[in-house]
Amino acid sequence: MNTKEKTQALKAMIASKGSMLISYSGGVDSALLAVLATEVLGSNARCILLDSPVVPRAAIAEARQIADESGLQMEIISVSVMDDERFTKNPAERCYWCKKKSAKVLKWKKDALHFACIADGINVSDTGEHRPGLLASTEEGICHPFLEAGITKADIQEIAQAKGLQFWNKPSAACLSSRIPYGDEITHKKLTMIEEAEAFLHTSGFAQCRVRMHGSLARIEVVKDEIPKLLAMQDRLAKTFRTTGFTYVTLDLEGYRSGSMDEILTRGEEPQ
Repeated sequence: MNTKEKTQALKAMIASKGSMLISYSGGVDSALLAVLATEVLGSNARCILLDSPVVPRAAIAEARQIADESGLQMEIISVSVMDDERFTKNPAERCYWCKKKSAKVLKWKKDALHFACIADGINVSDTGEHRPGLLASTEEGICHPFLEAGITKADIQEIAQAKGLQFWNKPSAACLSSRIPYGDEITHKKLTMIEEAEAFLHTSGFAQCRVRMHGSLARIEVVKDEIPKLLAMQDRLAKTFRTTGFTYVTLDLEGYRSGSMDEILTRGEEPQ
């Protein structure tokens, strides 16, 4: 099927639900799902953004803006993940426990609204990655409309662009805990350091970037074509990162890549 046919099938699937609570982050995937669900279901489509210390403040602001511009009904609910050692100890399956806790909050809200289902923006392209959170969400009965309709990340961007949605090419994001190596404890201080360092890069013009934390060392990933731009500001960058709390600042010569902390898993190495 082409993307037009997939979109029609997706809308039919959404319509069959009658009402839908969308697990919304403001990313392209969940935002497009929310837009389509609102078109089909009207007021019977609601977005819930779960706020916690692993979500950057800038991401919350962007999610609000997209919801306002797209006419989405969106509510922010706080969820605590830092009180669960199964998450803060940072095992390779930490996302599983985070999604389990998130699902409880979403299910509570769904029941309060008397809605039929909870849906997220997981798509076919996500299934080839290390996604323990996908298993947890599925176990909790959260549906994945894009996955069911055979829609990939490229399809999502194409559909969003065709609909004239300004967020169609928004850079991908992930929770701040994904910047910390498996086995290294997740703390509020570490999350704050990472968030501040990445905020500096974003305000310096690097839309797609990551600051990976290895103890007191920051490993920066930017798109390869932008490495010369980063090197041109190395003195200011190093000073800012040290102010943030890092002792050493390094550049990853392989450039930005999603899920680089998962590379030890694909190599068969055990987290330290």
